[in-house]
Amino acid sequence: MEQEKTNSICDLCQKGSIIKLFSVFLLVLVLFFLVKTYGVLKENKFIGQDIVARNTINVQGEGEVSAVPDIAKFSFSVKEESLTVSEAQTVVTKKMNSVLDFLKQSEVDEKNIKTTGYNIYPRYEWQSEKIACYGLNCPVPDRERILVGYEVSQNISVRLENIDKAGEVLAGIGALEVTNVSGLSFEIDDEDDLKRQARKEAIEEAQGKAKQLAKDLGVSLVRIVNYSSNEGNTYPQYAVMEKSMAFGMGGDVAVPEIPVGENEIKMIVYITYEIK
Repeated sequence: MEQEKTNSICDLCQKGSIIKLFSVFLLVLVLFFLVKTYGVLKENKFIGQDIVARNTINVQGEGEVSAVPDIAKFSFSVKEESLTVSEAQTVVTKKMNSVLDFLKQSEVDEKNIKTTGYNIYPRYEWQSEKIACYGLNCPVPDRERILVGYEVSQNISVRLENIDKAGEVLAGIGALEVTNVSGLSFEIDDEDDLKRQARKEAIEEAQGKAKQLAKDLGVSLVRIVNYSSNEGNTYPQYAVMEKSMAFGMGGDVAVPEIPVGENEIKMIVYITYEIK
């Protein structure tokens, strides 16, 4: 009997030890996961944040590429004044149809002819009442705003893919009683490849400057910590006076000579290097 009691007590002690060991194991496991979670949260705090470089140098590079323009752009307008809107519109439509027919005969694609504005404005004038007075104290005549007519205008922009016809087209339009021709410019249809080339030259120049500067300072380049670029002005290489044109009105039309020249595409890059 006593032996059975002793065995029961030993069994309880063993079970109690197992429960204590299991409790300690769970406690350790919980602490482990708490520490692990805290570490992950601490790391996430810095995710997405830049590592500030203490020692840096800044360099700039420029690249330029020249290319001959392959398209020309200009705009013109037709205006007419009349006592009624319908009369002014009729005249504007007649003149504009003549210009559009000429452009079609000049093989300008219809998709490259675009209306950029169509306006109708009333025209007013201030008129004063006539008063017969010969003394010094004459009354001030009343002024009245009178509608005297309407102005109708249509503005057109044109894109020439055959740049060699620029002078011929401009001269022909000038002879068709358009109000003005302006905004002549020569452009490059697809500049992406040229911009990449100019950017590459600018980066190579900046890299060369950085290497030389690091050598002069006695330091080493570690990595690029900042980069930015700026597209310089794209400008034509021809004299301003060559862009002015005179058109003959009626009779023989003088075809202006339009020098095309070349366009300069410029890129500027700014690079910051970490050094040590």
